[in-house]
Amino acid sequence: MPQTMIFPPLLAMIALVAAVWVRLYIDRLSELRSRQISPQDISTSRQMAERMKNTNAADNFKNLFEMPVLFYAFCLTIFVTQSVTAMFVGLSWLYVLLRVAHSVIHCTYNKVLHRFTVYAASSLLLFGLWFLFGVRILFT
Repeated sequence: MPQTMIFPPLLAMIALVAAVWVRLYIDRLSELRSRQISPQDISTSRQMAERMKNTNAADNFKNLFEMPVLFYAFCLTIFVTQSVTAMFVGLSWLYVLLRVAHSVIHCTYNKVLHRFTVYAASSLLLFGLWFLFGVRILFT
């Protein structure tokens, strides 16, 4: 398998971040206009939390810079170490799909139990990827 096959799921995660970023700014600008809030009135995170009502996309955007950082590191690590396999690529795509599901839930109806279930599954999958990589590196 070509080592570069790990880049499509990596780029898909970046596309997800970009999509949530667009959603964040559409929601934010819409709320600022409709509620006639001055941008200066939300210049700090505290002011933002106090004034803005629709924070789902903003909260999800922050989430995309937490656990997914380990995904980016994983993709680059297996590329650099020439460890890309069909299994790693397939599981990476599954991770991306779970993160897409998490973002869709978070940015729309935001049912916590649904969101947490998908988050937990994606996190366990990510830890599993790192575990499998560790076993491969240490024992082969």
